[in-house]
Amino acid sequence: MSHSARIHPTAVVDPRARLAGDVTVGPYTVIDGEVEVGEGTTIGAHNVLTGRTKIGRANRIFHFCSIGEANQDKKYKGEPTGLEIGDGNTIREFATINRGTVQDAGVTRLGSDNWIMAYCHVAHDCQVGSHTVFANLTTLGGHVHVGDYAVLGGHSAFHQFVKIGAHAMVGGGSIVLQDIAPYVTVGGSPVATHGINAEGLKRRGFSAEAIAALKRAYRTLFKSGLSLADARAELERQAIETPEVAAIVAFLETSTRGLLR
Repeated sequence: MSHSARIHPTAVVDPRARLAGDVTVGPYTVIDGEVEVGEGTTIGAHNVLTGRTKIGRANRIFHFCSIGEANQDKKYKGEPTGLEIGDGNTIREFATINRGTVQDAGVTRLGSDNWIMAYCHVAHDCQVGSHTVFANLTTLGGHVHVGDYAVLGGHSAFHQFVKIGAHAMVGGGSIVLQDIAPYVTVGGSPVATHGINAEGLKRRGFSAEAIAALKRAYRTLFKSGLSLADARAELERQAIETPEVAAIVAFLETSTRGLLR
């Protein structure tokens, strides 16, 4: 631990922890075990960071969070699993992010530039990309994968092993039991698909041609009446001209919970 880190006198920091020199640690926070924290990260009051947890640069962890605690898996016997968090994330109050299990990758991962709002839960072995938004009370079961730029609405819940494609948008209050294809907007009760996340794609610089191709791909996959196998074959043809469609084809190859159609 660097002696120049700005640590409040009421904080408790394990000598094994490695904090960059300009890390700020707020009142009554506990940093326990082999925790590493990168430059420019700020950690607020009343947090607990523990376990084999690596946190990158310029993250903002607000207050009352539990980061790197043992997972909530009954099979867990204290094996040395971990948590890795990238750079530039905002993690708001009462968020909980658990470390992995030996039954999976052994490491829970959160990429960079994510916006994790209050009371969110990221369970063991989740693999979260970058530039995502988790609104308040988003809850991920174990082993969930979330692609880059996905937006998950408040009070949404995700069954273990579900995969959420890049640029997908999930409405608030959704109960998600199956995989969600990239670029797709879903919501309602029961949850259903509602077209391409066109507005989000425009904001991220997708061309009008790419968005039109993705709308065509959506119709093929969800509205054509084709079987999944036949729709996939047609998408493979469309992907020759449009690399964005190729991302949907690649996602279908990894889908294990069944595709929400």
